[in-house]
Amino acid sequence: MKELAKAAARAIATLAVMPHLASYWIRAAIMGENRALIGSTQLLSLVPGLIGQYVRRAFLARVLHGGCAASAVIEFGTVFSQAGSRIEDKVYIGPRCHLGHVHLERGVLVAAGVHIPSGAHTHGTDLATPVHDQPGALRVVRIGAGAWIGSNAVVLADVGRNTIVGAGAVVTRPLPDRVVAAGVPARIVRRLDEQPALVSA
Repeated sequence: MKELAKAAARAIATLAVMPHLASYWIRAAIMGENRALIGSTQLLSLVPGLIGQYVRRAFLARVLHGGCAASAVIEFGTVFSQAGSRIEDKVYIGPRCHLGHVHLERGVLVAAGVHIPSGAHTHGTDLATPVHDQPGALRVVRIGAGAWIGSNAVVLADVGRNTIVGAGAVVTRPLPDRVVAAGVPARIVRRLDEQPALVSA
């Protein structure tokens, strides 16, 4: 019965986003997919609660090249900027996140306020030219299955499977599987296969 109710809710959400999809496809043809995606996700990010989760998922499943799984949760205030992104099963994206060109593998948890732009070189650094006139080198940032990204982290490089990134960390280099990383820039503080040191009284 529960699965039937969810299927019905997904169907209703799909119907509800049809006008947004039509608007997106028209704007994408005129100004490009990525600019159209930003505007659409800004608007849909403002729909609160469970209804918002369903309509955002219904919309993203139809416009992201890699798709958005039916079991993914995208919370209030989250904006996407790259149509080439992919969101797999059981992914949770917390409120007020900004995601560029990302691949979030199965079971990834992204806490509130996380920024994952399209790599570390989204624009140039030539001081003789205004930044907005400089081309960037966008890339896919992959967050491995089961990884957990803490609140307000900035992730500029790939994160391995089952890796934990601490709150407020800035990931500038790829992180391997099964580690805990924290700090600015993020450094590995522990491997998850190791037992934490016990503090004696």
